[in-house]
Amino acid sequence: MNLQVLAVEGLGEITPGTDLAGAIAEATTGVLADGDVVVVTQKIVSKAENRLVEVDPDDPLSHKPLVVEESKRVLRRRGDLIISETHHGFVCANAGIDLSNVERGQAALLPIDSDRSARRIKDGLFGKAGVEVAVIVSDTFGRPWRRGLTDIAIGCAGIVPIADLRGSTDTYGRELQVTEVCIVDELAGAADLVMGKATGVPVAIVKGADPAWFGRGQVVPDVIRTAEEDLFR
Repeated sequence: MNLQVLAVEGLGEITPGTDLAGAIAEATTGVLADGDVVVVTQKIVSKAENRLVEVDPDDPLSHKPLVVEESKRVLRRRGDLIISETHHGFVCANAGIDLSNVERGQAALLPIDSDRSARRIKDGLFGKAGVEVAVIVSDTFGRPWRRGLTDIAIGCAGIVPIADLRGSTDTYGRELQVTEVCIVDELAGAADLVMGKATGVPVAIVKGADPAWFGRGQVVPDVIRTAEEDLFR
């Protein structure tokens, strides 16, 4: 299997009310095809869904009260950094609230339901471009025990989030007991390599995806560990 990841440029400015599916369809005319995976950054989804709030542009900490509002619970504090669990169940810094790539004096909140956002874009692309694709909404997260950031999936549609390899065998014939691969996170990370953090490219297309990856699934119920399964909560 060979994957090809393409950055989608020329999308234009995304503002509250922008038809994301229409904008992506127009920017990918002649490129987007059945079986592709479209990765869309959380930032433009939040912009289109008007998940923007005003903050004091002269106070770098003015968004901190929003962190508490957007959190189900605060897990750790260290100086100005807050690690919290959002109402979706994501454990991340500052409840996922972001001040980058938005107008000065604004902060972007996470979409209320990123899986629903992905479904809306997927359905819109079928309606406008006539293509059957999967959609992943991605965001930048840190990871326990490791330095550096990577993009992960916070919403998806048309793709099975987890490839369950339990019961299959490795190259030595041993049965795999616990191996589950988070396909949507791996694709989000791959897409981020061509989108970058400061290039203004918020959408990527992954071509060559395994047909077995396509199907029904969501990030929030299928990927996030329950409290009973999580050794650190």
